[in-house]
Amino acid sequence: MTANLPVIELDGGACCSPVIAEAMDADAAKQLATRFKAVGDPTRLRLLSLVAAHRDHEACVCDLTEPVGLSQPTVSHHLKILVDAGLLSRTKRGVWSYYALVPGALDALADVLRTPTAS
Repeated sequence: MTANLPVIELDGGACCSPVIAEAMDADAAKQLATRFKAVGDPTRLRLLSLVAAHRDHEACVCDLTEPVGLSQPTVSHHLKILVDAGLLSRTKRGVWSYYALVPGALDALADVLRTPTAS
C-alpha cells in the first residue's frame, strides 16, 4: 500500500511520503520545513496566489510589486525563496524575470499532511 504514497521532489531528489505514514528522517524533515517556511510568510503566500491568478499562471516580477506594495528587490527576494523551495520556476526574458507555479508542487506539499482514509 505504501507504493501509492506521493513523493515530493526537493532539491532534485525524493523527499518524503506523508508525515503520518512513517517516521521522517532528519534530512527529509529539514527539506520539508524549508518548503513550509517558504509558504509560512504572508507576502510569499500572496505572491503564490498572484502568480497562480495571473494569465497563463505566469507573472513578471514587474507585475507583482504594486499588488504587494513592496519594492522590486524585496519582491525578488521573496520570489527567490519560493524558487529555492521548489514552488515557483523562474525564466529570464531580457531584463525581466518571469515566475510560474511548478506543476504539482503545492499539491505535493498538501499531500504530505493528508490524513489517510480508513480502509
